[in-house]
Amino acid sequence: MQRDLIYMIALSKIKHIGPISAKSLISYCGSAEAVFKESKRKLSRIPNIGPHAIEIISKQDPRVDAEMELEFINHNNIKVLSYRDALYPERLKQIQESPIILYYKGKADLNAKKMLGIVGTRKPSTYGLSQCEKIVSGLQDYDVTIVSGLAYGIDACAHKQSIQSDLPTIGVLGHSFETLYPASHRSLAVKMLNNGGLLTEFPSGTRMDKENFPMRNRIIAGMTDGLLVVESAQRGGSMISATFALAYNKDVFALPGRVNDPLSAGCNSLIKSHKAALIEDADDIALALNWTKKTDQAVGTQKSLFEPLEPTEQLILETIQNYPNIHIDKLVASIKTTPGEVATNLLQLEFKGIVKSLPGKRYILV
Repeated sequence: MQRDLIYMIALSKIKHIGPISAKSLISYCGSAEAVFKESKRKLSRIPNIGPHAIEIISKQDPRVDAEMELEFINHNNIKVLSYRDALYPERLKQIQESPIILYYKGKADLNAKKMLGIVGTRKPSTYGLSQCEKIVSGLQDYDVTIVSGLAYGIDACAHKQSIQSDLPTIGVLGHSFETLYPASHRSLAVKMLNNGGLLTEFPSGTRMDKENFPMRNRIIAGMTDGLLVVESAQRGGSMISATFALAYNKDVFALPGRVNDPLSAGCNSLIKSHKAALIEDADDIALALNWTKKTDQAVGTQKSLFEPLEPTEQLILETIQNYPNIHIDKLVASIKTTPGEVATNLLQLEFKGIVKSLPGKRYILV
């Protein structure tokens, strides 16, 4: 396991090879280690792998850099998750450009049943802060894990209110664990580790470049069931996050604001163009995502147990219970049957009122 991890880390650190190419290389060669041991001739046969990348792989000694990275990881009690690990965020795994390696510190479940991303401006109004606090507080009844970017403004507000509401909260960083930006949020980050976590795709030695933050935003969008934009100008990081979420077939929600308020221009635009649902409180989000309150979950579970189910229906039901908002392709892979059989059984479960289909060929329990 340690040996395979060394080569996976080494591959992730090659600047000219992105996640899609890295996964393609691993898929064709069988493992990350095999990638570095493959001949140039065979590597050249892999689609979309250019000669420059092949030259780098052939000359790269993966052990030196990766072993230094492992020393840093072990010294700082960091968990390393490859995209093949069971603990890797399952929702993110469905995204083609998801990182092949993630670095994680914390206790929160990265595959929690209910996960919401919250983003917004770094300079929010009193209205934006109060609404963010109200919404996160309301989500306490639904046992939701809150994911944001630990930035100034709405991000920090979402994390702080999550802690006050005893909700797990995960901060996705745009840099490595060597530093923390902004530094003033260090005490907040420490508190988050008690019931949440910090997550990044960036290894030690990564410079804190501004292009890292849009990459961070795709992780927030990819690992959650939906994304809430609280306040945003017409352009900015929050709108980039919303664009990612829409591309990933995630539900996007926006808090409306005054028509002449620049801080609400982005949210109002998302709503007006039907890219985001207008929400006023936590219940609006829960209704759209078909989330039940903690007090209602046991009742719903008991109801489903008495439904007469065929063996394949039962497998589908159990899989959706473990992975809410699951894509049909993941269902097919999980229960190891044909797409046609899964589609037929899903239809039967919908007729029985147990399963509900969502946009993007995703399914949840009723």
